[in-house]
Amino acid sequence: MFDKILIANRGEIACRVIKTARRMGIKTVAVYSDADQHALHVQMADEAVHIGPPPANQSYIVIDNIMAAIHDTGAQAVHPGYGFLSENAKFAEALDKAGVAFIGPPKGAIEAMGDKITSKKIAQEAGVSTVPGYMGLIEDADEAVKIAAEIGYPVMIKASAGGGGKGMRIAWDETETREGFQSSKNEAANSFGDDRIFIEKFVTQPRHIEIQVLCDSHGNGIYLGERECSIQRRNQKVIEEAPSPFLDPETRKAMGDQAVALAKAVGYTSAGTVEFIVDGDKNFYFLEMNTRLQVEHPVTELITGVDLVEQMIRVADGQVLQIEQDEVQLNGWALESRLYAEDPYRNFLPSIGRLTRYRPPEEIATPERAVRNDTGVYEGGEISMYYDPMIAKLCTWAPTRAQALEEMRLALDGFEVEGIGHNLPFLSAVMDHPRFISGEITTAFIAEEYPDGFQGAELDTASIRRIAAASAAMHRVAEIRRTRVSGRLGNHERHVGPDWVVSIAGEEFQTHIEADRAGADVRFGTGEGDIIPSEVAPVRVESDWTPGDSLARLTVDGQPLVLKVGKITGGFRIRSRGADLKVHVRTPRQAELAALMPEKVPPDTSKMLLCPMPGLIVKVDVAVGDAVEEGQALCTVEAMKMENILRAERKAVVARVNAGPGDSLAVDDVIMEFE
Repeated sequence: MFDKILIANRGEIACRVIKTARRMGIKTVAVYSDADQHALHVQMADEAVHIGPPPANQSYIVIDNIMAAIHDTGAQAVHPGYGFLSENAKFAEALDKAGVAFIGPPKGAIEAMGDKITSKKIAQEAGVSTVPGYMGLIEDADEAVKIAAEIGYPVMIKASAGGGGKGMRIAWDETETREGFQSSKNEAANSFGDDRIFIEKFVTQPRHIEIQVLCDSHGNGIYLGERECSIQRRNQKVIEEAPSPFLDPETRKAMGDQAVALAKAVGYTSAGTVEFIVDGDKNFYFLEMNTRLQVEHPVTELITGVDLVEQMIRVADGQVLQIEQDEVQLNGWALESRLYAEDPYRNFLPSIGRLTRYRPPEEIATPERAVRNDTGVYEGGEISMYYDPMIAKLCTWAPTRAQALEEMRLALDGFEVEGIGHNLPFLSAVMDHPRFISGEITTAFIAEEYPDGFQGAELDTASIRRIAAASAAMHRVAEIRRTRVSGRLGNHERHVGPDWVVSIAGEEFQTHIEADRAGADVRFGTGEGDIIPSEVAPVRVESDWTPGDSLARLTVDGQPLVLKVGKITGGFRIRSRGADLKVHVRTPRQAELAALMPEKVPPDTSKMLLCPMPGLIVKVDVAVGDAVEEGQALCTVEAMKMENILRAERKAVVARVNAGPGDSLAVDDVIMEFE
């Protein structure tokens, strides 16, 4: 077995590999760019080597820099994680020449499967069903338009060397094909150093289901069930689960057998994933093979009990697989929510900055439930604009899907992140969405259910009442504490009354609180004024929350409720289940006076194009005096390796352009103004 391995990656996957290596008694070497000098993976590893400036194409994907780090540290093997050099055949070849083990597949398999065009041809020869498309390379936008018309819209434009949603666009007409072709080429060149593009038919109403395979160098291969990865935005996965709520055992076996057959056809070793598009009739089509560890591998580990990183290391060491296909058992259900540094209220655009607060839920592993958080950041750390915006993967496991969902809801509610925009509210909203709960999902879920973007979850009446009761009880506790710390003690202590009016989500609730040592009974009024009928059943609220705590774990009528709590004048900012609520708790007289206060009107920005994220202006498509139409491209902003085209929301005339190509902008900087 190896004594020391180098992880040619960063962030949460580098930390993940280090954990398994440490458990196996193997020393680890981290590599880092200038931007990652204080990163968590650097702190966790036994050694760390600096490899260059922040941009990945000057550090993490420079083969010579990684090889120098290997030479200097004497590492015997390299785990590439995912992305960067994980599917780079030249890197695998360089390691082989240096006598260093690659914890991944052989060069030939990477070349065969890493190129989407070649992989489709091999899949067809191996008897695997494939999606209709043009298998050759496409030279320019005119040829792309011609091919797309022959295949029939909609089409998917893809980078041949792509992955992780980079270099990928869906086009529904000629205009989108031209724009998508160029953007895909640019992203592919920047992310992979390979701008080759191909086009295939986009299957409508599809599910994205993938099979995890594991092969050794002795001809053995198995599959470890499937993962449902249909909740995506911008072609990047957001929520995954295992197993799929859609597959039956027969389809699972058919997909698994094809996946293993394909892996064996190319002499595959190590862990890999064969991705399929599955339609509503359970017809499945080969999409691509990822010759690396997948981001979502934890859900497979949770339902099978197999540590995939450990298996990859053992296979790279030449060991024979100790697991046979009939020994693979799928136990329970697992979910993964990807925590991204992106603002769901701004169409999921990337966000950067310092994590002023980062408190994940406690990790748990019992026979009844599990909570796991794979992360590469820490409180006080910086989220950089140079790398992928994913900062953590929150996973839950339970015996059933419904139980795993409830565990995920509570874990998301208890996950505290401040300082950056993040998608926790959106993840929470999805967990409560009826369509997701039913399992009736496709890759179009986000586009169909949130066509105008995410504006926050709307809670039902029962949830609002639970939060109102909790807020009233918490406010009473805060008021008692406030009177005590003010110095007004003993007989001079101000009396805290039992009657409060809670304003939340446009509603007002009259409440009467009867407290005891264990909690409080909160009774809601049903009539006029502040008289609370005694026959109305109270809501029981219990908690050990202390004023000032940013997280409140309560029990309301016997059911758990987790709230993120912030202080505002006269109440709280409460965040729960994807909703962001201002809750005011007032005395009846204060409520009467508050109703007379004028409402603040936000400033009018309708005649401005604001930068929706921190990023770099790549291109400006219009000039002062130009008349623009609704939907017309105005400019392109690049952030976290993704190009984003900003379009006109309505007809207008450009009055002023404040930024040009190469300018670096912050959120809400004014790019241009209109008449």
